[in-house]
Amino acid sequence: MDPAQAFSGALWFDVVTRRRACASLPDRVLLHAGPPFRDAPPAPVWNATIQAVLFEGWVSNEHDAQALCASGGVEWQPAQDHGVVTPLAQVVSPSMPLAAVRLGNAVRYGAVLEGAPPALRFGSPAAVCRDRLASLGAQLIGSVAPRLQQNPLSLAEPIRHGIARGDDGHARTAAVNDELLRALALAHGALRDTLNSMAAFALPLLMAAASAALEERQGAVTALGGNGVEFGLRRRDDPEWRRTPAAAPRGDRFADCEAIDPLPAIGDSVVVDYCGLGGLNDAPALRAALLDPQSGIVDIDRVVASAEPPIFNLAILDAAGERGLIGRGTYRPDLALFRR
Repeated sequence: MDPAQAFSGALWFDVVTRRRACASLPDRVLLHAGPPFRDAPPAPVWNATIQAVLFEGWVSNEHDAQALCASGGVEWQPAQDHGVVTPLAQVVSPSMPLAAVRLGNAVRYGAVLEGAPPALRFGSPAAVCRDRLASLGAQLIGSVAPRLQQNPLSLAEPIRHGIARGDDGHARTAAVNDELLRALALAHGALRDTLNSMAAFALPLLMAAASAALEERQGAVTALGGNGVEFGLRRRDDPEWRRTPAAAPRGDRFADCEAIDPLPAIGDSVVVDYCGLGGLNDAPALRAALLDPQSGIVDIDRVVASAEPPIFNLAILDAAGERGLIGRGTYRPDLALFRR
């Protein structure tokens, strides 16, 4: 099976702010990964929320940002309910940049990554994260967006290139990123150097393409992800998320992080695995058993029949929101989530 089958026809065609992508969404709504929160968000998402408030300039300091959020001055909503996908703990506010991807009639938006740790997606409170995202967003919208509007870039070919060279399309995207940037053909300069140094820059594009594929290919599932408390999915015939308590991903911890309490599964990036990459790319027998051969997307009926949930690659974050990224692993949701 073609590893990029689900992504065939996906095009990166623009970079826009969330305000432009979701014009009807109020500014004080912040978009997060996975299903809706029942209560307050976990610490890494709270950190990202404070960062978003400061990024927007709604207040001038962290103390006032904390007070604004604690008093109900912002509202959290699932990103995928608004055609946006966001990695890990990162929340998306109105001025943040999004990569726009089209597949057939479906358009989805991926939150742009600002760089290596410390980073918003890991729940870092460092001000440098905001500065890097503002700078990169301005450059992408100013110089990359116009050329994409004229000549959208295929994502299927970079995926095939990357998989052939050892990427999985989720945890490993360096070769995908290299091929994508080769096709973009940026002039030598700071922006090209920045994007070349960010192996994960391609991931939100693949996330947006996968989310578009879930919509365009007419499968049973249109959204899935974790919010750091619960993991959930949304069926095409049901506007409400089905959810279950999430466990932490299992995998390798960094040398000094073994004793740190890990955050339960978080992130919208699991849509990539659901389209045959990531954890399923690394488990070919399971991939063959679960993927629909026509769409290249996991078939929920095959999951139930096999009693084998998909494997999702996910980073492991510090639950306390202090250390950020503490390892990398895999997550398999409760099989009950897939049953009617």
